Amino acid sequence: MQDGVAVNGVCSSESVNGSRDVFSCKDYDSLSAGHLVVMVHGILGCSSDWKFGAEQFVKRLPDKVFVHCSERNMSKLTLDGVDIMGERLAKEVLEIIQEKPNLCKISFVAHSIGGLVVRYAIGRLYRPPKGEVKEDTSGDGCKEEVRGTIGGLEAINFITVASPHLGSRGRHLFLTDVDEGKPPLLKRMLDDSDELYFMSALCIFKRRVLYSNVAYDHSIDIVGWRTSSIRRNGELPKWEESLIETYPHIVYEEHCKACDIDQDETVSAEDYGSSDQLEEELIRGLSRVSWEKVDVSFIKSKQRSAAHSVIQVKDQVLHIEGADVIQHMIDKFFT
Repeated sequence: MQDGVAVNGVCSSESVNGSRDVFSCKDYDSLSAGHLVVMVHGILGCSSDWKFGAEQFVKRLPDKVFVHCSERNMSKLTLDGVDIMGERLAKEVLEIIQEKPNLCKISFVAHSIGGLVVRYAIGRLYRPPKGEVKEDTSGDGCKEEVRGTIGGLEAINFITVASPHLGSRGRHLFLTDVDEGKPPLLKRMLDDSDELYFMSALCIFKRRVLYSNVAYDHSIDIVGWRTSSIRRNGELPKWEESLIETYPHIVYEEHCKACDIDQDETVSAEDYGSSDQLEEELIRGLSRVSWEKVDVSFIKSKQRSAAHSVIQVKDQVLHIEGADVIQHMIDKFFT
């Protein structure tokens, strides 16, 4: 598919800044597609990194989704820090919402550091509920019935792919960034503060999903299984080769309910073998909401050393073995 050319009913347009919108070529489908899917790339990436994924989403859900591949943090701009990138992404999303008044729902699909950028951006985009909030009846750790919105849209799917939620290398990821005596940004993102509603925003999504590589993810020092799946060492599951023909690289799925961290106040990082107390706080803080955890293995793949890119299908030729992960994502997607 080239820009402006229809292939299998999928069209796309690219702005001068590099953003890519992907949608159905059929007018009646594109007009009825009220679900905005924002796809965010990883470190040193660009909007075309999600080209394959975006096309598959529209091909499978032509009358449901309008996909926007973000461009505000491309290339070297991904080195500016999660907060700066998050502010840029928030502005970009608001612009898309303003341009398309038919939108009513929003979901995010983010790769690598893009997952942290989205967590920051939704904190900025969150709008509190106008009505009375009722008690939680869902078991996901969130309040039910009357929920806030993301930029005025109903929050549906929050999906990250190989994202370092517990930290990694780089500014804001080394867990040592301290500004004016404040805790590291990843710790600050465990709560609401000022006009940034980090946890309230995360909470209102109907689904929160983590796709993680069990091995060969750019080297364990960069991302790793624990940090992308928000688990302690002792919680990493034993997995076997997939027996599901449709998803040959999906080796384990787990639905984790929200945990009341007040019940675990006596638990220390050492009790779980975590690297330090701060990482333990991140795990406990993020476990206050429910998560779907999907573990992926490319151990037998010829491209296993590029698992960090294969899981996203960053290149449609080199990384096509990850196509079943994208298919799984779409099959489970709430529309």
